[in-house]
Amino acid sequence: MNRSEIAALIDHTLLKPEATEADVASLCATANAYRVAAICVSPSRLPLASGLVDEGISIATVCGFPSGSHQPRTKAFEANLSAELGANEIDMVLDLGRVKARDWEAVEKDVATVRAAIASPVVLKVIIESAALTNEEIVAACRASESAGADYVKTSTGFHPKGGASLEAVALMAKTVGGRLGVKASGGIRSTEAAVAMAEAGATRIGTSSTAAILGEPR
Repeated sequence: MNRSEIAALIDHTLLKPEATEADVASLCATANAYRVAAICVSPSRLPLASGLVDEGISIATVCGFPSGSHQPRTKAFEANLSAELGANEIDMVLDLGRVKARDWEAVEKDVATVRAAIASPVVLKVIIESAALTNEEIVAACRASESAGADYVKTSTGFHPKGGASLEAVALMAKTVGGRLGVKASGGIRSTEAAVAMAEAGATRIGTSSTAAILGEPR
């Protein structure tokens, strides 16, 4: 993969709770320099100032973050408000307690409630926190997300103590969704080699705060 192909996969991310508006402006400048796919910021940082992000770079935010242990209606309200404030991609966290209980009806309802709150073409990515799940749970969580109308399944928040993305989880998720959904690898991806390996395993988006380390100096 060449530099521009890798950049086209990246969601350049800043979700530290202490991030300031100046930090977000710096994030956007970096995203513009590298021509990444998207930026991802906390909901409280929306709306972004006009002209802060170049045309063609999506604005993503998170929902039910980082635990996922929110009422579906709460997530739906948050997602809809973020969309009204300019987000065109929403990364929501599944309720992991429901996943571990294998209550797939509730898991699907969680996603469907958010999907119904954000009209297309707003993109919905569902964070399954793959490092905390068994392979069987990863497959079932991906299937429930697809049935509920997700556009992507995503490995991780990057905040769970179990860890972030793994090549094995990305490959399993990609196999499960079979190209019908995108797969976002996120959490612990900090080098060119790691980013390329995730793409080769099936990732169609890469969430990272290490864009400069992955891509080198901007041209």
